[in-house]
Amino acid sequence: MSDVNEELRTHDRRDQPELLMPEAVLSRTAADLASKYAGVFSPQTVERYVFESYTALRLHAKVHTHLPTLAGRFAADRLTALAQSQGAVPKTVPEVLFICVHNSGRSQMAAALLAHHGLGRVHSRSAGSAPIDAIAPIVIEAMGEFGIDLGSEFPKPLTDDVVAAADVVVSMGCGEACPVYPGKRYLDWTLDDPDGQPIEDVRRIRDDIDSRVRELLGQLVPTTD
Repeated sequence: MSDVNEELRTHDRRDQPELLMPEAVLSRTAADLASKYAGVFSPQTVERYVFESYTALRLHAKVHTHLPTLAGRFAADRLTALAQSQGAVPKTVPEVLFICVHNSGRSQMAAALLAHHGLGRVHSRSAGSAPIDAIAPIVIEAMGEFGIDLGSEFPKPLTDDVVAAADVVVSMGCGEACPVYPGKRYLDWTLDDPDGQPIEDVRRIRDDIDSRVRELLGQLVPTTD
């Protein structure tokens, strides 16, 4: 087992009975993803991504029950981004990455709104320079008013692979945390943080993001009307 796996076991033994340790689930996830990415990445690379993704999410998670499943989703998205950045998987639509500090509010709203309005014409991701354990409930409520469900989403740490895959990187108050790659478009949106704000203010922030997202979408995939 790799050093990452050994570190994982060491952390988990502190507060989990041995039968509840997640290595078996993560190993099955890695095997499934290795089949999906056969010919693109080695099984060892896939396994490393799965276990590293679990470790990264566990750093800020308060509840670990569903963490192996979320780690699988996170690893799959990172592997796709890595394959895109290396040219192993073609990009069929523009890729946009939204980054804020906690990935619990602004960047989550922006990614969801772009996906909602884009209708498959663009792909969005989000990440945080210092992610926390969950999306703010008030943000989930405000997005639900738009018919967008963020209940299955979760904060994710910023990784080089998703930055490398992006065509446009939108920063929302995360400072210099975002690595800079040549040939990409970088935007900095000044937006209030919805964390701890009343619903009226969160709606205002949501509507501001929605307006900016619509403008960006028009630039990326202009209509022919």
